[in-house]
Amino acid sequence: MLLEDGAWFPGTAPLPIEPAYAEVVFTTNLSGYQEVFTDPSYLGQIVVMTAPMIGNYGINPEDVESDRPRVAGVIVREISIHPSNWRSTGGLLDWLAGAKVPLIADVDTRQLTRHIRSRGAMRGAIAAGAEPSAAVRAALAASPSMDGLDLASAATIERRYTEGPANAKHHVVAFDFGMKRNILRLFAEHGCRVTVVPAATTAADVRALEPDGVFLSNGPGDPAAVGYAISTIRDLADGALPLFGICLGHQLLGLALGAETVKLPYGHRGGNHPVRDLHTGHVLITSQNHGFAVRGEGDGVPGAKSLAVTHLNLNDGTVEGIRHREYPIFAVQYHPEASPGPHDAQGHFRQFLQALDTK
Repeated sequence: MLLEDGAWFPGTAPLPIEPAYAEVVFTTNLSGYQEVFTDPSYLGQIVVMTAPMIGNYGINPEDVESDRPRVAGVIVREISIHPSNWRSTGGLLDWLAGAKVPLIADVDTRQLTRHIRSRGAMRGAIAAGAEPSAAVRAALAASPSMDGLDLASAATIERRYTEGPANAKHHVVAFDFGMKRNILRLFAEHGCRVTVVPAATTAADVRALEPDGVFLSNGPGDPAAVGYAISTIRDLADGALPLFGICLGHQLLGLALGAETVKLPYGHRGGNHPVRDLHTGHVLITSQNHGFAVRGEGDGVPGAKSLAVTHLNLNDGTVEGIRHREYPIFAVQYHPEASPGPHDAQGHFRQFLQALDTK
């Protein structure tokens, strides 16, 4: 594991690997590795698992958040070769190898995580060899940076589709910037019909579908690079339709209404991040996966007078939730659908449905 600042960390390759070049990040999830690896928000990233053993309960076809692993690579301390779980249908290592996702084990992930925490997330390379070669160093230097990178266009769908009964009480149009499957499961549980549309869908096309509300999904990459979606959201945020965004959708909504986004030193990733609801004072333990944030503080969002801050991260004070001061428009930076993670924040889906009821 070679980082762009020259630091490198030896490990072993249980199976043959091809070199991979991407931003290196870490997640603090103790379980849920299959959901993490299939989360489209991790597209274009090499993920360091801080839990000391990964793969001990295998994999299964139910615990996935997209159609395949989306990570560029996986780094672990110890990989479990012999999983044990009644739901398991196979091993993690073979599953990743089948998707051509390289994995290296026996890495000192504590040291690597501490390095990222002190130096910040940066580009890195996974490659075979006794030490980094000149060719690997050159390829890493030439690899793209996450800043300015539009990955939503790579994570989205090609054509729209609909899930849920035609006679459902509510019809929601959901922008897929890299949407997780559990979001659709939760909308279905709440009796919604959802039309999922590609990231570049226009506001006119959305209105033609006659939705009761619009959902802005999670996704990977730099939000400021997704200009086409920012323009569309600005057009839709006129108060005619309730809007609800999470993760990348939260950032895009902020940008559409005048805010700025900033890249965090090493992001928030894991299922244990404390967030305070500024209205109730309650603290939610949340699932998170993002490297950018909306610039702001508890008293507001610079450049976006129409937005109020609703939630703050208790670890670093970053903005975790915003709402429009007049219209039924709100968003959160974390993942209320979890998967993996705690379910403290699933009430935001009910909040959205209440907005649809009063539309």
